[in-house]
Amino acid sequence: MPFQSLGIDPRLCTTLATLGYNVPTPVQEKVIPLILQGRDLMATAQTGTGKTAAYVLPLLHNLINSPASPALRGLILVPTRELATQVERSVRTYAQHTGLTSCAVYGGAKLSTQTKKLESGVQILIATPGRLLEHLKLGNVSLESLRLVVFDEADRILDMGFWADVQTLVALFPKKRQTLLFSVNLNKSIKRFSEICLKKPLTIALTPTVPDTSHIAQIFYGCDKEQKNELLSYLIGSRNFSQALVFTRTKGSADVLGAHLKESGLKTAIFHGDIPYAHRAKALNAFKAGVIQVLVATDIASRGLDIEKLPVIINFDLPPDAEDYIHRIGRTGRAGESGEAFTLVTPEDKSKLKEIEALAKRTFKIDFLEGFEAKRWHIPKPKKQGKRPTQKGKKPDTKLGKKTNAKTATKPTQKHPTKKAKR
Repeated sequence: MPFQSLGIDPRLCTTLATLGYNVPTPVQEKVIPLILQGRDLMATAQTGTGKTAAYVLPLLHNLINSPASPALRGLILVPTRELATQVERSVRTYAQHTGLTSCAVYGGAKLSTQTKKLESGVQILIATPGRLLEHLKLGNVSLESLRLVVFDEADRILDMGFWADVQTLVALFPKKRQTLLFSVNLNKSIKRFSEICLKKPLTIALTPTVPDTSHIAQIFYGCDKEQKNELLSYLIGSRNFSQALVFTRTKGSADVLGAHLKESGLKTAIFHGDIPYAHRAKALNAFKAGVIQVLVATDIASRGLDIEKLPVIINFDLPPDAEDYIHRIGRTGRAGESGEAFTLVTPEDKSKLKEIEALAKRTFKIDFLEGFEAKRWHIPKPKKQGKRPTQKGKKPDTKLGKKTNAKTATKPTQKHPTKKAKR
């Protein structure tokens, strides 16, 4: 099915063709016609499925087929600076032949620079909730002409503590508007979210709750906590990874690990919320360009970062939520490419590992690298067979109707060839 059959303006279809996009993804095929009908929509959608284009294209279609106006008419709210810049880049790409203007505003950047862009006239605004409220208080933005509002990664918006900001913003939106909400899941918080910002929405599950990760090789290495730093250095160095995105649980552990990897001779950068945005952007660009071999990041990078052909993800720490594990490894193996995801697991991580296995509906094998065998991992011992009527170490023939001479009985096969069973 070509894009033209979805009802998209021919000018947008021409742009898509020049970009090499001739056939919509399943998400785009299902969502675009519904948005063009003007209905409010609440949908589950993973990153990497073409979700951004699924709402940007109908937004552009509506604006170029309505009376021209310099006023702000489309608003896309996102949880992070990184996602804001990524979405704004997509808007500019798809709108390049329409004459429509766009801008991204987010915390960590100069208000004065963003103010100048807003004053020049913006029809589509991509914003984080907190920074948008700042511009509204300063009178830099008017929402009077707003016609379409998109909440992208709504679950993440709530997780990052923007609930109060969202409530304030919704009260300022025009009552006559179309609202779209995209989330990885539709839990109770999201349903409560939808009740304050959507009107009789269509609810659609666009992708499975757990995305397909069969194209990503998932390798788990068991180790003791005190071995992790050295094991990670060895893993990256011995495999000679060209690029590796390493996830830690906290900002502090990212700083410590980053310093360790630099001391080990690996070109490393650190990426988390306490690092100024300009420095994060510089680190990310250096990583994409191959100048930096290892990027150590917190879960701020698990969504919204689009790094083409990223070969390797490493979970230095398991995330607090099983779903975040799926988002992390989803940074590799994108757009049909294959990828590898390595995870370091300590004995303290066993319960979290079980949660991930339950979500993935599979059991993961724990391997041990030579020289890093964990001392505190429990390795099951052979089961005791009980007393036998024959000589010690001899196995009786259990075949019906036969008796075996103890001298000719065969020795039992060891279940654990690397360990001698206790007799």
